[in-house]
Amino acid sequence: MSRETKAKPKAHEQIPARFQQFGKKYPDIMRAYEALGEATRQAGPLDSKTRCLVKLAIATGALREGAVHSHARRALHAGCTPEEIRHVALLATTTLGFPSMMAALSWVEDVLATQ
Repeated sequence: MSRETKAKPKAHEQIPARFQQFGKKYPDIMRAYEALGEATRQAGPLDSKTRCLVKLAIATGALREGAVHSHARRALHAGCTPEEIRHVALLATTTLGFPSMMAALSWVEDVLATQ
């Protein structure tokens, strides 16, 4: 008799526990947030990969570590390459400055190191 086991999701595929806990505690807010996200995705012509890279760039520009982690994971899931994801961080150099780019690149590398 064979036992089927579920493969543990890779780290870059895992939804952070804090996000999951928030959804359980505030399900109405989470549903509204997810509906808003879906509406914004459908509002324009960008494909999934492009949207993911744009969202990563926005998170990078806002210097939001958790959001950079999240959007780097999403970009991988959408089929973006590690080189494309790193390029987003590198492009921040002349806009945000070298230290900010280095911080964002380190957050991207956190995710890429788990693949």
